[in-house]
Amino acid sequence: MSRQSYPLLSLEVIASGAIAEARFVTPAGAQAGAAVNTLGVARVAAADKDAIPVDVIGTGIVEAGAAIAAGSLVETDASGRAVTRAAGPIVARLAPGQVATAAGQFIEVILITN
Repeated sequence: MSRQSYPLLSLEVIASGAIAEARFVTPAGAQAGAAVNTLGVARVAAADKDAIPVDVIGTGIVEAGAAIAAGSLVETDASGRAVTRAAGPIVARLAPGQVATAAGQFIEVILITN
């Protein structure tokens, strides 16, 4: 999939621990765990205490943790990746034309404030 996105607002966040590129980030600056509220998506990888840009409004590129159907709502898995929403907070929706057929693919999502 394309690695193009349209962030409308990115914020500088100080990482609280290591964060992988294209993973969801919590308001506390940590890489998200399973089914948690998020601030947005990390544009780059970070080590503890690094300042990184996090896309919070608009679209962002995130790594899929499993196959995700077109148009699906997503939540986070234990590694901060996007997975089809089951019961956790809705953090995003796949952007038009996006689909993940397996874990490890990068997809564009429409970020949802939660």
